[in-house]
Amino acid sequence: MIYFLDLFGVAVFAITGALVAREKQMDLFGVVVIALVTALGGGTLRDMILGNTPVFWVLNPVYIIVVSITALLTVVVTRIYELPRRILSVADAFGLAIFTLIATDLVLNQGLQPIIAVMLGVVSSVAGGMIRDLLSDRIPLILRSELYATASLCGAVVFVVISPIAHDVASVLTVAITLGLRLAAIRWGWTLPAFKMPDT
Repeated sequence: MIYFLDLFGVAVFAITGALVAREKQMDLFGVVVIALVTALGGGTLRDMILGNTPVFWVLNPVYIIVVSITALLTVVVTRIYELPRRILSVADAFGLAIFTLIATDLVLNQGLQPIIAVMLGVVSSVAGGMIRDLLSDRIPLILRSELYATASLCGAVVFVVISPIAHDVASVLTVAITLGLRLAAIRWGWTLPAFKMPDT
């Protein structure tokens, strides 16, 4: 189940990468490259930090195939049907939730401390999107005011607290909380309080 969720997550992130590349009017090669770094960048950084080398997509090239095919299908679909602009944010939210769960679970299974699992859960879920936005000359979502990394953080914390008691329940709650917070932030503009200088 985790493996198929992981493939679903990379496919979703591949869609967001392809849509961003479309906004920037990149060619097909650019579309695939942006999709690859979006979908695989966070997991690659996670594996490098953990010393899990070769990284996951080198050991299992199915990830590269799934991302590439998804990116090209996205190009075809968007030429036929104009997707709503908000679909990018919604797709990104699904990828964020799935990668938060998978990365946090993976790190805990390696016997590392819960705080490390939380940190790498967040890193794994947001790093690919950061690379995508930087390569596309966009302000990364993590640096914008809406809840983004915070949603991942909350989901990861829930997982490390509940999973020792009820793993399946923790998995569902992690996805639900991460996804729910992110979608709420998109819908209602939820933000953390800003750090401002006092009025003079």
